[in-house]
Amino acid sequence: MTAPLTILGLESSCDDTAAAVVRHAEGAAPGILSNVVWGQTDLHAAFGGVVPEIAARAHTEKLDYCIEQALAEAHLSLRDIDAIAVTAGPGLIGGVLAGVMCAKGLAAATGKPLIGVNHLAGHALTPRLTDGLSFPYLMLLVSGGHCQFLTVHAPDRFTRLGGTIDDSPGEAFDKIAKLLGLPQPGGPAVEVQAKSGDSGRFALPRPLLDRPGCDLSFSGLKTAVLRTRDDLVSEKGGMTKQDRADLCASFQTAVADVLAEKSRRALASLSAEPLTAFAVAGGVAANQTIRYALRDVADEANIRFIAPPLELCTDNAAMIAWAGIERFRLGLTDDLTLAARPRWPLDEASAPMLGHGKRGAKA
Repeated sequence: MTAPLTILGLESSCDDTAAAVVRHAEGAAPGILSNVVWGQTDLHAAFGGVVPEIAARAHTEKLDYCIEQALAEAHLSLRDIDAIAVTAGPGLIGGVLAGVMCAKGLAAATGKPLIGVNHLAGHALTPRLTDGLSFPYLMLLVSGGHCQFLTVHAPDRFTRLGGTIDDSPGEAFDKIAKLLGLPQPGGPAVEVQAKSGDSGRFALPRPLLDRPGCDLSFSGLKTAVLRTRDDLVSEKGGMTKQDRADLCASFQTAVADVLAEKSRRALASLSAEPLTAFAVAGGVAANQTIRYALRDVADEANIRFIAPPLELCTDNAAMIAWAGIERFRLGLTDDLTLAARPRWPLDEASAPMLGHGKRGAKA
């Protein structure tokens, strides 16, 4: 067994400031020695969504404290760290830049190697951290900003099978919550309401199920919820609590149905490949209705289903530290010219799904 690697990971791509320490020796299970997350929900609550400037300033203020706490919980100092991994994109550029500059400062001061990590790779590689999963496997990465099916071949090699052509599911959940007067983040708020709702009351669309392939769309579903809400208000002069719960349940079930059917198609398209599992990751993977729907699909296909613990579904630095370990073992390190990237697709060989601008492909 080789000597263990101990990596400090930093994450600041959206509205969670995080630091973690992960240790791994080849042939042994990884150990998460600490995983500190400082959320910003209260800072953005009055605005109905994440304000990039506020998020960036908060990251700048809190990164040092998160790092100190992560090292203290791991009972380590920077001298004990083998390398520093940091989210270098994609994400809100102010937050990504805050993390990258902090990591560069630590690397320059300590002489430790620097590893720039794609935030999406952190999510996609989480099943290897939690379950020791072998390559290749199918990953549904479903979060507030992204939704795509990926074949994960290696820590640095991903093939996209399809993804959203407009909104991500997490973005749709947030917008629906705002439409219905629920707090942010929208995903948990909608899920709570849906528990007391009738998912069959409103006949909402299942977008793109009439087309072949694994691409998804959620903007039309969001519009259908808006129109249903407006019809209720026009007819009754407002919405009851039960109306809102039923609408949340109907929306959530529609999302789950779409993700389940597209997962069936993705698995069918890879039937000739020796997949080790069907895995899901990202913030929306915390939704229990969606998890159960995806688990049923895996059972139908007779393939192992893996969903990470809830605390590793949302943005965290343990996944960044682990992705850093994977890249470090491949000899993939960076120097102090590492750039913060607002856009950074995992599968750079495929044509962009959401357009290509001066800052690169969105997805």
